[in-house]
Amino acid sequence: MDDLLPLPRLIETGAGSTEIAVGAVVSGPAPLRDAVRLALGVLDPRPGDAAAAALRVEEDPRLGPEAYVLTIAGDGVRIAAGDRAGAFYAAQTLRQALPDEAFRSALPPGTSWTIPCGRVEDAPALAWRGAHLDVARSFLPKREVLRMIDLMASHKLNRLHLHLADDQGWRVESRAFPLLHEVGSHRPRTVVSHRGEDLAFDDVPHGGHYTLADLSEIAAYARARAVVVVPEIDVPGHASAVLAAYPALASRPGERHRVLDRWGISPAILSPLPATVDFLLTVFGEIAGALGEAPYFHIGGDECVLDDWAASAEISAHRASLGLESAGDLHAWFLRRLADALAERGSRAVVWDEAFVSGGLRPDTIVMPWRGEHVARRAAAAGHDVVATPVFPMYFDYAEAASPEEPAGLGDAITVADVAAFEPAPVSWSSEERARVIGTQFQLWSEHIPDGRVLDYRAWPRGCAAAEVAWIGGPAASEDFARRLGRHLGRLDAIGVEYRPLSGPRPWQRGGAGRRRHRPGVVTVQEVMRHLHELSLSADSTRPSM
Repeated sequence: MDDLLPLPRLIETGAGSTEIAVGAVVSGPAPLRDAVRLALGVLDPRPGDAAAAALRVEEDPRLGPEAYVLTIAGDGVRIAAGDRAGAFYAAQTLRQALPDEAFRSALPPGTSWTIPCGRVEDAPALAWRGAHLDVARSFLPKREVLRMIDLMASHKLNRLHLHLADDQGWRVESRAFPLLHEVGSHRPRTVVSHRGEDLAFDDVPHGGHYTLADLSEIAAYARARAVVVVPEIDVPGHASAVLAAYPALASRPGERHRVLDRWGISPAILSPLPATVDFLLTVFGEIAGALGEAPYFHIGGDECVLDDWAASAEISAHRASLGLESAGDLHAWFLRRLADALAERGSRAVVWDEAFVSGGLRPDTIVMPWRGEHVARRAAAAGHDVVATPVFPMYFDYAEAASPEEPAGLGDAITVADVAAFEPAPVSWSSEERARVIGTQFQLWSEHIPDGRVLDYRAWPRGCAAAEVAWIGGPAASEDFARRLGRHLGRLDAIGVEYRPLSGPRPWQRGGAGRRRHRPGVVTVQEVMRHLHELSLSADSTRPSM
């Protein structure tokens, strides 16, 4: 058990071995037993009595949330878990102790394996261990979302942040406002030119959305695998798709809008007037109702051009009636109004760091500081819980090498080693600031992720490194991690993940041959981070960054 990933807190080896076979009996309280059966589905474990069980699971609340003790002894496997998630993760660890074939979907009847005895004690350092999936710019069908949940669960990741709305598309059904999905979910074409080139388009319609029933299914599927779905409706900016469907919500009356067919950011912005708030709260309610439970709801707040607010007499009068001095103050008020309403419904608001810089957030609002460590520390020092999401090294839309052999990425380069070295809560911070870092997640922005194959390539194995950092709460040990990651790739092969090999892309994964090549050196992540840090210091911080 010296090749587990993410690395457990304690691993002890023991003398002897035990056998585990397809159809093994598992016993214990039904919720925990069923979690083990789900995680080890390839073994088709059968519920039964403890006397006949090769796998015995019990609850031990003293272990805490998501914690477990896994004991492999001569008389079978025993699991003590703090909760259902802990039992699920113990079974995932046991699965890694088996041959790679345990990561296939099915095994021949009669398969059995002998595994050495040992003991694992484990619990995560960070509560929020996430993956962000942008389905707004490039829609991914439900099957890809469910598959991502499976892969997250295998790596003990527990938050799926679904970016459901942006300038380039609206991706969820609304029964109250059906034009959102009827109009806002598709565009007639998509830009194919690089930044700085003359605009060129593919003239291929792109679209899709999830029904509310789809969203319910996704959420239930995720919960069974210890994953919480965090929906994001990004407001008040990034609003082209919303305004294409409902132009009356625009800040500039009479202006026509369309679903954006190019990348980048539009100045289109929702009006902050009461009708918009009511509209959004109705839609938020539909989404939360479909999810079944929505402990977190992301409302964006990033990259907003507030010029139309300042130029509108009606909006300026509304701002004055609230006793606010500037459009920036109104931006802060608008997000606070939504967060207060979400709190009344049992959801905690999450925002990008521009909303923190604007000020006025509810104290319980979670901040995702994407513009770097400095603004993250400011948010933590101000008393906000923080989920570390910096562009470097957690934006996986950046290429993994500064090479034209890579498929097109936003910039270069973010490597597996960069991710493995990440420190979500730097040791230089005070203990109080570090305690405010509740987690981290990697971001899969989808301008350059058109389908599931490219999603695999972008997410893995960098996602493996991110999972380890999130689980242990700090950088992975470089040499040992590299060894364990090399071993772990065999498991990804068994699953069928089309990851990027550590040595570089396979011939069919390279740029070219119908796929845009990466342009190395045009946008470098170091230059981007310097620029973003400077922007985060500005009082006009809501403006677009790129």
